[in-house]
Amino acid sequence: MSIFKRFFQDIIHKRDPDNDTVTVKGKPKPKYYGTVTPHPNFSASSDASVLNSAIKSKGVDEDVIIAVLVRRSNEQRQKIKTVYEASTEKKLEKDLKSALRSDLEDVSLALLMTPAQFDAHLIRKATKGFGTNEDVLVEVLATRSNEEIRELKTVYKQEYGQELEAVIEKETSGDLTEALLAMLKANKDESSEINRRQAEEDAKILFEAGENTKGTNVSTFIEILTSRSGPQLSKTFEEYASVSDLTLPKALFVELKGDIEDCLVDIVKIAWNKSAFFAEKLHKAMDGHGTCEDTLIRVLVSRSEIDLKKIVEEYRAMFDVSVQEHILNDTKGHYQKVLLGLCGPH
Repeated sequence: MSIFKRFFQDIIHKRDPDNDTVTVKGKPKPKYYGTVTPHPNFSASSDASVLNSAIKSKGVDEDVIIAVLVRRSNEQRQKIKTVYEASTEKKLEKDLKSALRSDLEDVSLALLMTPAQFDAHLIRKATKGFGTNEDVLVEVLATRSNEEIRELKTVYKQEYGQELEAVIEKETSGDLTEALLAMLKANKDESSEINRRQAEEDAKILFEAGENTKGTNVSTFIEILTSRSGPQLSKTFEEYASVSDLTLPKALFVELKGDIEDCLVDIVKIAWNKSAFFAEKLHKAMDGHGTCEDTLIRVLVSRSEIDLKKIVEEYRAMFDVSVQEHILNDTKGHYQKVLLGLCGPH
């Protein structure tokens, strides 16, 4: 059973640590939970030359391409791109696109984007064409920092010539639009401090806006859930139990329907345990018939230098199997090697 199904049934799983920092030279710094680290003795010119030879090789040497892309940090990959273009007068992305195919091509091109470019690409893909993938919009906007969202908006305008807010207003509607635009303001509290009085007050406000009134004041839910920090929201969820017979997630199920329910429930999950949120995403992508390659690439690439180590650990705790084992069963070939490389040691 999903960790969050248990959470919604009042069996509360551990939430993310309140204090997830280490002290470096007397100053607190976030602990590093990425699975990809900068390659020692890095040489952009050497890597560019190696990639050029692998691409030109008869039959293309995918193993070499994978070894370079997966074992370099994103910052190092950007330097490789620059040197590659300077030395060959060709773009690395274009050459890889010609040399590779299918899922291997997709994940390789994703690794060559900066984080902001990749987020812009994800939003573009989620809103372009027939239908809109609301889940991806919520995942990206609800899990990025204020600075990352500001960078995303800037890059989106540069890459696609549109303001992201205008795209969201066009491609979504109603309460979901309000929630997404609220997250795009990038003014969420990012403090690790918890204000218990604020949590008690917010819990009462949410109770009055939902269970204790006719109808639901959705704007109140949106305002609180999109502006408070994760630790602060977690405390609010605990305080909600003192004013209601329901947990807040259950109250959302009762009071809301459709896209806005899914959106706000995801925000609750992310605030309580972001690693578990992504672990569940990965599990759904591989559980049952078929595999959602887009989700695997999106999560593994975007979290590989942030918290993928925690996500991998959470996956095993939640589903009693490693994500690497699941990838081995659901994918194959060089694409499989890339995904396993991003996950780190088994």
